[in-house]
Amino acid sequence: MDDPTVFRREMRIPAPPATIFAFLTDPQKLLRWMGISATLEPQPGGLYLLDVNGKDKVRGAFREVVPVHRLVYSFGWEGNEEVPPESSQIEIDLIEQPDGTLMRMTHSGLPPSAVPAHAKGWAHYLDRLAAVVADLDPGPDMQACDAPKG
Repeated sequence: MDDPTVFRREMRIPAPPATIFAFLTDPQKLLRWMGISATLEPQPGGLYLLDVNGKDKVRGAFREVVPVHRLVYSFGWEGNEEVPPESSQIEIDLIEQPDGTLMRMTHSGLPPSAVPAHAKGWAHYLDRLAAVVADLDPGPDMQACDAPKG
C-alpha cells in the first residue's frame, strides 16, 4: 500500500554514481538543473539551502552523507506552514549498475495534500538532472515559476 505522505521515484541514469553525486552536492553543478542559488554543506548537520526562483527557498540540513552512494537531508520551504523548513526528508541512494546508476529517491514526511505538487516538481527536476548528467542542455527551467509551495 502506498503511503500518502511519501513520493518515490526510481530511475536509471547512464552515468557513474560519482558523477550524479557531484550534481547533488556541488552548488555550481546543482544550479545547472535546479535553482538560481545554493549553499550546500554536504556533511551531517550541514546546511542545505536552495533558492529555486528568487521567491521560493528550500531550507534543510544534511543528515547522512555517504560519498557517491547516499544522501539524506531534511527539506522544507521558508515561510510555508504546510511544509516548513526541515519538516520532511529526502533520501537518495545511488546504486552502481553495469550501464550506469540506479537512483532511488524518496521524499517522506509530507502532508498528503502536498504530495501531488512535490511529485510534479520532483518529476520535472529529476528529468532535468538526468539530462544534465548526460551532458545535454535541459533548456530553461519553465517549472521554476511554479515551484511547489506545499
